[in-house]
Amino acid sequence: MQLIFVYNADSGLVSTVKDIGHKLFSPASYDCFLCSLTHGTFKENPEWRAFRENAKIEMLFLHRDEFEQQFKTRHDYPVVLKVKGDSSQLEVLLSREQLAGFTSLKELIKAIEAVEAG
Repeated sequence: MQLIFVYNADSGLVSTVKDIGHKLFSPASYDCFLCSLTHGTFKENPEWRAFRENAKIEMLFLHRDEFEQQFKTRHDYPVVLKVKGDSSQLEVLLSREQLAGFTSLKELIKAIEAVEAG
């Protein structure tokens, strides 16, 4: 099984700089809830890094432009998708609304651990 984490941001240096500025100057309106949970302003959260490096489930991390180019579909971002069967079958595991409801990284990790447990 594989999980695909799709951030509500585009790839590239310009987008990264815009995201950093948004996090610094207007964090309350930053709408990539997934990024807010897994990353600080400048780097990946160490607790998240440790979790994902030791997880038993395969994880793929993409920006929305990378995801749409690779999978030729769109979702309401951010989103965590579960790959079912072949890679053309994607099921929403954690929706934008669910991610927005998480108040801590621990809640995200708990949700992923529940999938790992089966």
